[in-house]
Amino acid sequence: MKKAALHNLGCKVNAYETEAMQQLLEEAGYEIVPFSEKADVYVVNTCSVTNMADRKSRQMLHKAKKLNPDSIVVGAGCYVQTKEQEAISDLAIDIIIGNNKKHELVSLINEYMAKRENTHSDLLTENAVIDINDNKQEFEELFLSKTAEHTRAFIKVQDGCNQFCSYCIIPYARGRVRSRSIENVLAEVNRLAQNGFKEIVLTGIHLSSYGVDCDDNLLHLIREVHKVDGIERIRLGSFEPRLITEEFASELSKLEKVCPHFHLSLQSGCDETLNRMNRKYTTEEYARSCQLLRKYFDHPAITTDVIVGFPGETEEEFEKTKEYLEKIHFYEMHIFKYSKRQGTRAAVMDNQVPDEIKTKRSSILIELGNRMSKEYRDYYIGMDKEVLFEEKTKLFGKEYFVGYTKEYVKVAIETQENVENRLITGKIAEPLSGEVYLMKNI
Repeated sequence: MKKAALHNLGCKVNAYETEAMQQLLEEAGYEIVPFSEKADVYVVNTCSVTNMADRKSRQMLHKAKKLNPDSIVVGAGCYVQTKEQEAISDLAIDIIIGNNKKHELVSLINEYMAKRENTHSDLLTENAVIDINDNKQEFEELFLSKTAEHTRAFIKVQDGCNQFCSYCIIPYARGRVRSRSIENVLAEVNRLAQNGFKEIVLTGIHLSSYGVDCDDNLLHLIREVHKVDGIERIRLGSFEPRLITEEFASELSKLEKVCPHFHLSLQSGCDETLNRMNRKYTTEEYARSCQLLRKYFDHPAITTDVIVGFPGETEEEFEKTKEYLEKIHFYEMHIFKYSKRQGTRAAVMDNQVPDEIKTKRSSILIELGNRMSKEYRDYYIGMDKEVLFEEKTKLFGKEYFVGYTKEYVKVAIETQENVENRLITGKIAEPLSGEVYLMKNI
């Protein structure tokens, strides 16, 4: 039996696609082995969101070829899509698969193997790379019936982005917005539910744009998924604050399976910076979205992303952002230091911020985020909460099962029972570690 190994870099959409490609290989008769082991085929699903992501993608592709020089190395995804010529000239890569062609993985491997056997030479197969922005692309259908996790499944429902933020390469890597049909989403959700999954996460490159290309909308999709028997929880991936209208928040709150855990992308708490970033909202509009979520949901978990050191960000602008973040009071913040991305408008902007200033500002916001996150989690001490337990782990020499509340607060329970994939209600007690809270079973 031939062996295959896969490695994923980047976002949850990439992770979904990697698991789907693994399933394609399994169905074709491949034994899946860890990426560190010798394999006949290595698949690296690459990322290109930053220059560092490009570098890591190249490193993993080269690592694969070193692990087995006779192997077939497949470079898939955003890095090879945006740096096609660079990938073609890289001797470590045998097959290049751009976005929207990952479903052809097995046939492309077979095609390459046939070429190699017939010519006794390594012939790069790069015909799978397409201009993702040339004409209208269709949503690439990939399906999962199982995932690496046993309780939660991520489902890709949308691809592409029409926003063109000044710092972002993704519209060039992923193309324009493409939505998955509700029928296909429901078919996958039902299959996952039948296989025991209780929680699903709807995700996409720009989830807020779901349906704009096919006269549909995200709320309709969520309502339909909510009807699926066996699914107990629905989480949403990252979306834009403009999606949160009075109607959207009100209607969403009526769907009891929807988790009150919302990731609203912010990037900056300063309007001048947001304008340079080409973000399509103001801080006032963003705050209004948070207010609506807090109006219709009880103590929702609101998380966000923040970029520090964007070109032109002055000390005054940074202070505005810091004060704004404290005012909104997030559950969690993912802080990123701005990194130049070749091919974007921001990369050639004036007044690039020195690295040492970025590092200082990042540290300040990380400390602020840690404090706000603890305050949010401490709110639940003494409350009865439902937890979906996921796996057994060892903490301080003892074995616990750990899982998450609907608000994504991590909880541990000490028990001899196997409670994997079970929903249990209990009282949240003191912190067991920095981010894990103990549950006392009722």
